[in-house]
Amino acid sequence: MVVEDALRLLKDNAVKWVDVQFTDLLGRLHHITLPSRDFDEQCFTNGFGKLDGSSIRGFTSINESDMVLLPVPETMTMVPWMPNTARVLANVMWGGGRGRFEKDPRHIAEQAEIYQRKHGFSSFFGPELEFFIFDKVEMDVSTPQSGTSYKISAREAPWQKSGGFMIRYKEGYYPAPPVDQLMGIRLEAVEMLSQHFGFTIEATHHEVATAGQGEINFAFSTLSDAADKVQTLKYVLKNIAASHDMVATFMPKPMYGDNGTGMHTNFSLWSEDGKRNVMYDPKDAYAEMSQDARYAIGGILSHARALSAISSPTTNSYRRLIPGFEAPVYTAWSKSNRSAVIRVPAYYNGMEKAKRIEYRAPDASSNPYLVFPSVLMAALDGISRKIEPPDHVEGNIYHLSKERRAELKIGELPRSLDEALDELESDNNFLRPVFNQSILDTYVELKREEVRAMSQYPHPMELYYYLDV
Repeated sequence: MVVEDALRLLKDNAVKWVDVQFTDLLGRLHHITLPSRDFDEQCFTNGFGKLDGSSIRGFTSINESDMVLLPVPETMTMVPWMPNTARVLANVMWGGGRGRFEKDPRHIAEQAEIYQRKHGFSSFFGPELEFFIFDKVEMDVSTPQSGTSYKISAREAPWQKSGGFMIRYKEGYYPAPPVDQLMGIRLEAVEMLSQHFGFTIEATHHEVATAGQGEINFAFSTLSDAADKVQTLKYVLKNIAASHDMVATFMPKPMYGDNGTGMHTNFSLWSEDGKRNVMYDPKDAYAEMSQDARYAIGGILSHARALSAISSPTTNSYRRLIPGFEAPVYTAWSKSNRSAVIRVPAYYNGMEKAKRIEYRAPDASSNPYLVFPSVLMAALDGISRKIEPPDHVEGNIYHLSKERRAELKIGELPRSLDEALDELESDNNFLRPVFNQSILDTYVELKREEVRAMSQYPHPMELYYYLDV
């Protein structure tokens, strides 16, 4: 959509207000609402000087806080649940004509696309977003000195004392209504995404866990557009759930004893003109994978521990990354194997368009504008340096002994965010062509603060295990 089309959308729909949205370094969406009369051709060049960058965590200091939001015209859409209101994503700019703000995460995504083209590639990403939709979440954190607590209410959950059908733990995969009690909300969300936000929806379904776990899949797209769509999907689903007095969350592991929620990321590399899938080789007997695809896998596996700090960026992420809950723990690759961190989907043979890898480590608490570029850069590093991956691993890796995993050269992902940040600090050269030092330093600093804060709070289960010591 060009500028003229964006302006025509505002006029044809009698829009009064435009919600200008941008993403912070940690992946949270922010917004400011402006009158539509302020939108003309010039605003897409000059932007709006409406942002105090010092009030956004990780952005700027108080002495250089004046920043500009530059609308991206192709993202202009109506907000169907708000009358006479449109929404547009924005790039963050320095004030005073100093150019693009280097810690705007959307800038990193755009830089990654420029970098790949210089090296003769284009890429496509198809993330699969999992989530929970709860009826209610009650938290008491007002006086942490005396204790903290939370309680989840979910109409499908086995612990609910009233309601209809329940879903037993780990038995939530594809149950038909009325057992699946949230199909209507998911359909409402995908209808809005399809009709108003430019999505091509491939599927939506209940996921394995009880208590309202679901998934939405949309057609793969370019790196920046896929990241925009992740932010849009989260925005739409949260608002739809709220309209039903429910809570949609993309928190990786909100409850004990059942599967967490991930953002399995399907990724393929193509020629620069987008006409040839460079990962596809019909002569390969194992998985129709080219040598470049294997090098890409080698690059991702070799940097997997560092990537964890970006793809699994919360302390809660590492409560998901444990054996027994279909979440990846081991740095291995295989065809159709969901116990490996990289799976090569093998639903069909002879389909160039479908040839891809699925990186299973990310979750949707991550910032897609950072995750997708980091995966791309690891893959391109593998191709550049011709990094051969270990042999593919068949069978359930969770059942292999420690000695057998060592024989097969299977490593482990970090077991905590602190460990992952250590890995990122020691292994980030592969990111440097796209990730500037400022964004890496600030990201690590913010995440270290989270780790320090979380480490100071006693866990309720610690009292259960240790009160009598």
